[in-house]
Amino acid sequence: MKKIVIKVNINCQICKTEVLKAVTKLTGIDKVSVDGEKGMLTIVGDVDPVLVVRNLKKIGKVPEIISVGPPKPPEYCEEFKFRECRPCPPSCKECQLIFTTYPYINDGRTCSIL
Repeated sequence: MKKIVIKVNINCQICKTEVLKAVTKLTGIDKVSVDGEKGMLTIVGDVDPVLVVRNLKKIGKVPEIISVGPPKPPEYCEEFKFRECRPCPPSCKECQLIFTTYPYINDGRTCSIL
């Protein structure tokens, strides 16, 4: 697994679609994201950066590899092994039922769920 960041000129939605089509043809890609304002293409997966650049050149783009490296590992909560630590809602100690409330958007009332 590696994270590849490529700078490529993306002027409009059509360019963005063409770039995504050219890149997603390759096998071994887990995640692709395009930032049109910055002109950055980010790819995570087991794919050769040279093949990505070759496919982008085939559609008339001039890609520039910015970085190739390991992807950022997800941050896990050590205590619960979840992606984020969140406190549990209040519960009854005798019956272990969980009580929570949800506010209504329009009138400020709350809905209680037991």
